[in-house]
Amino acid sequence: MNDSIQQLKQQLARTPQDPELYYELGRHYLVLKQAEDAEQAFLQALRWAPDHPQILMQLGNVASLRGNEAAAAQYFRQSLAQDVQQADVHFNLANSLRKLGDNALAIQHYKHALALAPDDAECHNNLGNAYREQGQLDLAVAAYAQAIKLDPHLLHAKVHWIHQKQHMADWQGLDTAIAEVRAALTHNPQAQIPPFAFLAMPGTTATEQLACASNWAQLHYGHIQPLAASPQASQTVNQQRIKVAYLSSDFRRHPLAYLVTDVIAAHDSHQFEVFLYSNSKDDHSDERLALFAAANHWVDITSMADAAVASHMQRIGIDVLVDLTGYTQNSRSGVAAYRPARAHINWLGYPGSMGLVNGRPLFDAIIVDNTLNAVELAEQPVVLPCYQANNAQRPMAEAGTREQHGLPAQGFVFCCLNQSFKITPDVFTGWMRILQQVPDSVLWLLQCNQWATRHLQQQAQAAGITADRLVFAPRTNIAQHIARQQHADLMLDTAPYNAHTTASDALWQGIPLLTLAGDTFPARVSASLLKHIGLDECICADWATLEQRAITLAHDASALALLKSKVKSQAGVLFEPHTFCLQLEQAYRQLLSRA
Repeated sequence: MNDSIQQLKQQLARTPQDPELYYELGRHYLVLKQAEDAEQAFLQALRWAPDHPQILMQLGNVASLRGNEAAAAQYFRQSLAQDVQQADVHFNLANSLRKLGDNALAIQHYKHALALAPDDAECHNNLGNAYREQGQLDLAVAAYAQAIKLDPHLLHAKVHWIHQKQHMADWQGLDTAIAEVRAALTHNPQAQIPPFAFLAMPGTTATEQLACASNWAQLHYGHIQPLAASPQASQTVNQQRIKVAYLSSDFRRHPLAYLVTDVIAAHDSHQFEVFLYSNSKDDHSDERLALFAAANHWVDITSMADAAVASHMQRIGIDVLVDLTGYTQNSRSGVAAYRPARAHINWLGYPGSMGLVNGRPLFDAIIVDNTLNAVELAEQPVVLPCYQANNAQRPMAEAGTREQHGLPAQGFVFCCLNQSFKITPDVFTGWMRILQQVPDSVLWLLQCNQWATRHLQQQAQAAGITADRLVFAPRTNIAQHIARQQHADLMLDTAPYNAHTTASDALWQGIPLLTLAGDTFPARVSASLLKHIGLDECICADWATLEQRAITLAHDASALALLKSKVKSQAGVLFEPHTFCLQLEQAYRQLLSRA
């Protein structure tokens, strides 16, 4: 590649007004992900071939590589203005629009692209992504299926197909597809397997999850060169206050807000200066306002590329970068690849390791506790008494009556208000066995989407349980959602992806939670919470034990009352943000002392 670049430069020295040579030079730089050199080459090409649609498209690709999707979309529109019959430009514009949050318009452009190139498997996959984000899961799954049909080796389409089928509680064909994904992970390091979806696949191991994260990190961030050290950065080592940057796409009405807002606000302002780097649109919520008030500085990065965010952090002398989003939606973890701070921490948003890039961890450290430290991790574990922070208070509302929530006035209420993708066939079969042994009981589930509701009702009936014994809680505001949980008697956990915020919601209301400690990070979070509050008896050795424990508690009112009393008296330690913040600050100091 470098030889080709040198040859092109030599040719340009002889014919410096040749747009085709500049175009080829730009393409070579783009393959190497050298955005600045590519942009200069394409701008020179455009100088000698004004308004050329393919050059405009490539400038859009450069802007997209830099993370500036607004500029990319503008270039793609200019290209289409010159020639509307370009399938690749419609596709690229749709990708930028989706990243900018305009899925409806993105869908239109994906369809334009497919009208011109109907066999483009990647376009079908990305159309599925846009449908998914619009909540049209049936159309998303159909689009992924078409992508797989056209290209059986398009692994990320298969992963999306699996994950959305899990959301729909449609388990047909999943075992085979998951086995294919796991095999591809072993045999093809270039396989694009989104790590978050991989976490939720039954059977995946901690070693595989780490390998998946590392492959993803290498594919997406392996080309990034760390920022050169700056004089300003070295000067900050002796500054009076430690500068901490929290990076998230969820500084809004989101479960994260009920975990970290009070912790962020509790920082000692004499010793710490707190920056929130927000990649979320303003939803005008009270939660966002509270986060805004909790920090010293708020930096909106929605229109900033990762490199620009990293440069900003380095320029102001950030000591500790804490990524609260990880490989979840709208991830900005690429910022850490530039190494803008003295220490980089992965915490809370993504339940697992972020993996290795070019042989070193993408993040220096990960916040864990002793329960989670048993998992294989790339990062240096920073062990706190508890992994999950929580605000001191949850939003409050009137709980209403059982009947108002569709629950029977009498009878035992088992609940699991986790998202539907966490419900596996084995878990659901176990729940049905519990209901069979507790005749007057119901199972209270979250109403995630129409397809999951229908499929779970069908699965219940197939197990000999009438559909009306599944009660679906409609989505509502967070205060009402938390308040209504006090009508449950016992929460049953999911695996291999546990309840996280949902677990602390239940414990806040004094509802006991039965779980078991699995072998992966997301399969141990509930156990970590229960251990922290001294409820080891709620952590079962296996699923048979969990089922029997649930049945026993349903038939023994005094034993259940005793357990509920213990939860109410001991769960309070989960909701002490000031104490948690002191522990976190000490961890930051220790990390920096070794940086």
